[in-house]
Amino acid sequence: MLLLGLLPLMLLRGCGCQAADVPEDVTAEFSVRLYHQLQITGGEENIIFSPLSVALALGMVELGARGSSLEEIRQALGYSHFREDEEFSLLSNLTQALSTDEEQYVVRLANSLFLQRGVHFNEDFLQLMKKYFKAELETVDFSESAAVAERINSWVLNHTESKIQNLVSADDFSSSTMIMLVNAVYFRGSWKNQFRPENTRTFSFTKDDGSEVQTLMMYQQGDFYYGEFSDGTTEAGGAYQVLEMVYEGEDMSMMIVLPRQEVPLATLEPIIKAQLLEEWANNVKRQKVEVYLPRFKVEQKIDLRETLQQLGIKNIFTKDADLSAMTAEVTDGQDLFIGKAVQKAYLEVTEEGAEGAAGSGMIALTRTLVLYPQVMADHPFFFVIRNRKTGSILFMGRVMNPEVIEPFDNNFDM
Repeated sequence: MLLLGLLPLMLLRGCGCQAADVPEDVTAEFSVRLYHQLQITGGEENIIFSPLSVALALGMVELGARGSSLEEIRQALGYSHFREDEEFSLLSNLTQALSTDEEQYVVRLANSLFLQRGVHFNEDFLQLMKKYFKAELETVDFSESAAVAERINSWVLNHTESKIQNLVSADDFSSSTMIMLVNAVYFRGSWKNQFRPENTRTFSFTKDDGSEVQTLMMYQQGDFYYGEFSDGTTEAGGAYQVLEMVYEGEDMSMMIVLPRQEVPLATLEPIIKAQLLEEWANNVKRQKVEVYLPRFKVEQKIDLRETLQQLGIKNIFTKDADLSAMTAEVTDGQDLFIGKAVQKAYLEVTEEGAEGAAGSGMIALTRTLVLYPQVMADHPFFFVIRNRKTGSILFMGRVMNPEVIEPFDNNFDM
């Protein structure tokens, strides 16, 4: 299993116009609202994004924000009931609790600020960025856009094991760019119960429009956390399945939510709420389950500016933004605003969890004579990658179109 997320926030200068030991993640509701906004604009496409990456990047902006710019971020992220600045300690503790480079799995969180050379930034702001976000600081000349793009993309490659490439281009920068904040989230883990590659076979995946594609379907029978749920209405098409598959170390897991085969995922998605995520996690029971899960690889670049505006974070994207805490002089800060908010995320699911080869051939799978609950993910499903202790959602998304292979293609290398 390999997952990565990047979120750069680019600040522009206007034209002269106007905690606990294991902290809980309080941004789950924001994560779900963000997913629903992406779902509205996503059509029938896959979705993969990192709510944690968005929250951390917005936290960095919040450090430099004042007035309505600050309040919009706090309200959207669910910080309104906190004392002023309390959320920064929470984010810092959360980052520390999540970051690990253990033998079983790896979670790395990295932040960086690229600052326009010659601009006087507030020293307190820079020190707080280091304190709460462990941010690396580097001065560049954004007017040399090609060189800056190369430098930032190099930083991204270095912090995502070369999986996310070309996050930015020279066209993203101009002489008005003053600062760029970049956050990287990297996760690599192996399933506690791994799939055997020799059991992977070509199989049909039925999309919500009724069409079928050929994909590689992994199979195993093992002990997993499983439950069947219903919202009591017809909104979700009745009962649906929730499967939680843990990674080595058991701190991290992937939760898969699967509607009945004849029910489109779009019918289930509206019921997804933060409280329901917690209900699923608390009520799945460990039992023997037959699991059919496609190998899939999803990569997506999302322009988050419009999405965040729909969630109420509007001011920072206008020339009325007050980011005065970032610069040494108030007049400088009032000229800054967020010009771009982009995230690029990558997810790969294989037999071992990190890398794996698959066998070739065709196999007929059947639902008859099943001795144990069967999760047959041969149609679109929703998923969450989360830390089971903190509830932090590292990645969230859906698979509408798995990785497609040509029938009888014997070359299955990823």
